[in-house]
Amino acid sequence: MILLTTTRIGEEAEEVVNKVTDNLNQEANIFKSYFQGKLPELATFGIKVILALVFFFIGRIIIKCICNLTQKSLVRSSADKGVEQFVNSLVKTTLYILLVIVLVTNLGVETTSIAALVASGGVAIGLALQGSLSNFAGGVLILLLKPFVVGDYIIEDSHGNEGTVKEIQMFYTKLSTVDNKTVVIPNGTLANSSLTNVTARDIRQLDLQITISYHADLKKAKQVIEQVLVSNESVIKNEEHQVFVSDLAPAGVIIGARGWIKTEQFSGVRWQILEDIKLSLDKEGVALAVGSIAAMK
Repeated sequence: MILLTTTRIGEEAEEVVNKVTDNLNQEANIFKSYFQGKLPELATFGIKVILALVFFFIGRIIIKCICNLTQKSLVRSSADKGVEQFVNSLVKTTLYILLVIVLVTNLGVETTSIAALVASGGVAIGLALQGSLSNFAGGVLILLLKPFVVGDYIIEDSHGNEGTVKEIQMFYTKLSTVDNKTVVIPNGTLANSSLTNVTARDIRQLDLQITISYHADLKKAKQVIEQVLVSNESVIKNEEHQVFVSDLAPAGVIIGARGWIKTEQFSGVRWQILEDIKLSLDKEGVALAVGSIAAMK
């Protein structure tokens, strides 16, 4: 009886194993048939992907050559440095977008599908890129109106950022500060806010205020300050310079001094003149008031 039961269990187990084996074989045959049917399509798609990668790298080389040719053409035409940077960035971005569209089309995606996708997502894309489009428009305005060019020293009044303009790109302008930091400002901000272009003119007016004691010799102080201005080689001689009493303040008599200096020499000359005025007044015995020397930047 026990032997009969054991035999029956063995037969049932064998039947289960055979059924599972048959099912696996059927699934394998189905997968094999499906794979064999799709193999040409997979091979074709694989070849398309490989060709797409090859054409992408070739396209990168072509885009680089076109950008170089564009840059050389702008240099030969003596275009502004900012225009050169902006156009180069625009051409590069546009060519890469076209390259991606061509590659996607060659992979089998229809252009009508791409157009429909872009059209359906147009509103969302427009809202998402609203800031970028504003910055792009700001860059175009900067290049057309030229409130500044590459190499100018500007002060962005709304946030107080300042520095020398190094690059004007599609969406952003890069400034280099006096301590060699890079400040990146959106073009939309620069186009829609006030700014000061410090180096727009070849010459700048030096405007100093020196406060002397009420007990000091006023005429001697004016003579000393004027002599310092006249004797400095960087002060432009054919431009008007002035030394005058600006105000009678509680701390002392404020003497104003004005002269014209080349823009690129402004900071260094200002420092030197301030030092020379202090040393000359001390030598002549003219006493300065507390907090006496101030100068406009």
